[in-house]
Amino acid sequence: MSLAFDPISEAGRNWRRRAWGAVEAMEAATSITRAHQILHARIDEALRPLDLNFSRFEVLALLGFTREGQLPMGKIGDRLQVHAASVTNTIQRLEGSGFVERVDHPDDGRTVLARILPPGRAAADAGAAALADIEFGVVGLDGPGRAAVVGALAGYRAANGDFVTG
Repeated sequence: MSLAFDPISEAGRNWRRRAWGAVEAMEAATSITRAHQILHARIDEALRPLDLNFSRFEVLALLGFTREGQLPMGKIGDRLQVHAASVTNTIQRLEGSGFVERVDHPDDGRTVLARILPPGRAAADAGAAALADIEFGVVGLDGPGRAAVVGALAGYRAANGDFVTG
């Protein structure tokens, strides 16, 4: 659904008229939130035919990048910066699709590993291709625009404790 006007710019005009302050901050936060909604929808649409969504794809990609094709469930949460309950739910869905299996850690009886299976590797490869085909949903941003977004958001993320620099 395309609107005939930019509702975020309109909100900015209304904020200025009311003298509420922090107009640019509101516009930035609202723009990021709306862009996230658009990206999420486009990415999930591209992955849906593969029985994936972005969180499931991320787990498969992460497991596929490891040397052994497996990681402790807690480490998956740490690496993807998500809650343990989200990891459990995602792994359950991937198990149901035959993409991963849970196995006991050979040296630590308290730890459960998630292991990618051959169909999961194939799904990760197909998902990566599907996302490349839609340019990860950022069509409309050219190379310099993409780099500017990455740089600006990296600075924001670092300033808010998402990761430590240098």
